[in-house]
Amino acid sequence: MIQVLCVCLGNICRSPTAEAVLRHKLMEAGLEQHVFVDSAGTGGWHIGDSPDQRAQQVASDEGYALIHELRGRQISIEDRQNFDYIYVMDSNNMRDVQALFAQNPEKEGQAQLNYFLGHSDYSDKNVPDPYYGERQDFEDMLTLIEQGADDVIAFLKQQHGL
Repeated sequence: MIQVLCVCLGNICRSPTAEAVLRHKLMEAGLEQHVFVDSAGTGGWHIGDSPDQRAQQVASDEGYALIHELRGRQISIEDRQNFDYIYVMDSNNMRDVQALFAQNPEKEGQAQLNYFLGHSDYSDKNVPDPYYGERQDFEDMLTLIEQGADDVIAFLKQQHGL
C-alpha cells in the first residue's frame, strides 16, 4: 500500500482537508485499497484538536467529510520512514520538515518530499493558510486542494501503475 502524508502548520485546516479530499477522490477512483492517506502539522499547538470548524463546513458544503475522529498531530522523524510521499502545503512547511529531517540524518527514510501542488501547473506551489482569514479563504484553499489532489492521484497512478 502506498503511504501518503499531507502536512501543514497546525494540522487543523489545510492538511486534514487534503487528507479528506484525497480519500474521497481515491474512493471515487476505486483506489482506496491502494493508497493510505494521513495528515500532520509541523507545529504542536493543535495536537489532539479536531479540524477547524470553518474547514469542516466548507468541505462539507462540497461533499467532503473531514473525519470527525481526526485529531491534530505533529509530524515526527518516524514519518520519514513510514510514508512514501510527504506533501507539504507551503514553503514554510517545506523548510520545517527539511529541518526536522536534517536534525536526524541517521534516520533516513524512503519518503519523497514535495509540495501538495508540486505535480500541478501552478507557478506558486503554496496553498495559503486560511486560519486567520474569512470563509472565502477556506473556499480558495479547498479549490487548490481539489486540483492538487487530482494531480497527486494522477502522479501516483503513473508512478505505481494504478
